[in-house]
Amino acid sequence: MLFHPTGLAGAYLIEPERRGDHRGFFARIFCEREFLAHDLVTNFVQANNSLTGQQGTLRGMHYQLAPHAETKLVRCVRGALWDCIVDLRSDSSTFGQWFGQELNAENRLMMYVPKGFAHGFLTLSEDAEAIYFVDEFYAPEAERIVRWDDPKFAINWPSKPVSLSEKDSQAPDFDPAHHLAIETPQQ
Repeated sequence: MLFHPTGLAGAYLIEPERRGDHRGFFARIFCEREFLAHDLVTNFVQANNSLTGQQGTLRGMHYQLAPHAETKLVRCVRGALWDCIVDLRSDSSTFGQWFGQELNAENRLMMYVPKGFAHGFLTLSEDAEAIYFVDEFYAPEAERIVRWDDPKFAINWPSKPVSLSEKDSQAPDFDPAHHLAIETPQQ
């Protein structure tokens, strides 16, 4: 696997290294040794599957507060999406910065999202399907949402969304006092 830094502290794009021949290929998408060598989380407790039928649907920007903060490993397995993360760790050198990348079934890239990041995506195709692993169980009382177009972050989305959930469309701007800006969690 190839680990590409995103420019945000602790966040990576992970690229499977294909080994193949005329029959196809084989690639690892997870290896505990390689993740540990990059100081990444290896204990995932839940796997989630998301299917979004309509192109232009935005889901996000979501995160959970400690002690339920999640590390995520996200991969698009059908169609395409533009995956985006924002560093909300108040003591991070990249606090308030964002990174986005197209993940699709062909490039097989994975986004490694550390604890303390908001995460969301915009579907670039119909029937975009993602699988993501998390290292904490979902805790509804710890869930927080930040507005996808919050001017504080000025995320450069590839297009304006055509569909949002009611919850996402009513998300507030980021306010450290309200959202409890997260200190970098110990991994």
